[in-house]
Amino acid sequence: MNLYFSCSLTGGRKDQVIYAQIVDHLLEHGHQVPTAHLARPEVMALEKVVNPAEVYRRDIDWIDGCQAMIAEVSTPSHGVGYEIAYALGRGKPVLCCYREGIAVSKMLTGNDARRLQVRAYQDEDQVISLIEAFLENLAER
Repeated sequence: MNLYFSCSLTGGRKDQVIYAQIVDHLLEHGHQVPTAHLARPEVMALEKVVNPAEVYRRDIDWIDGCQAMIAEVSTPSHGVGYEIAYALGRGKPVLCCYREGIAVSKMLTGNDARRLQVRAYQDEDQVISLIEAFLENLAER
């Protein structure tokens, strides 16, 4: 499955380790993740050389081409919020995961969009389980 992974860049990278664990799991299970580089520690240096218009167009094209989006939303990010809204507007299923105990925007937690799931997790195993359940549900449709 072609999955768009979204995570904070300029909002902060303190969750980078969990981003990498999520992306590595998806790749190991045969999924295409065009945004896999976002989970890597060196992404900030790589993204500095790409102009904003290119990033916007590239990411919009990737969202348009994906079957679903998985977003780690523990660290607030304007870009991630925009991508989630865009994906939902395009009819894409979206899973938003966040560390339990983190305050997440009510624009996400209060959103009753049919294609949106917002789920808290305690550890790496639980976030992977949430993702697997989300993907199994998509496969059943």
